[in-house]
Amino acid sequence: MTSKHLQALEFISQGNWLEAHELVQHEHDELAFQIHGYLHLEEGDVSNANYWYNRAGKLQTNNTPEQELARLYQLAKSNNT
Repeated sequence: MTSKHLQALEFISQGNWLEAHELVQHEHDELAFQIHGYLHLEEGDVSNANYWYNRAGKLQTNNTPEQELARLYQLAKSNNT
């Protein structure tokens, strides 16, 4: 599963949000929900982003997009070990 998370995050880093969305939209784990929420934050859909962060049991952070992406990478890498 985590390889999908890392792949989605790589797509995000490359600006390929559609591909990232395709990878996470049908997954049902906390990290996928957070990545999904991040994607909606980036597109400016805050209410949808909040929905996905809430599904993950997380509050939306005050991180910059760069900080949030780094946080998600760290979670994905720690889950991959």
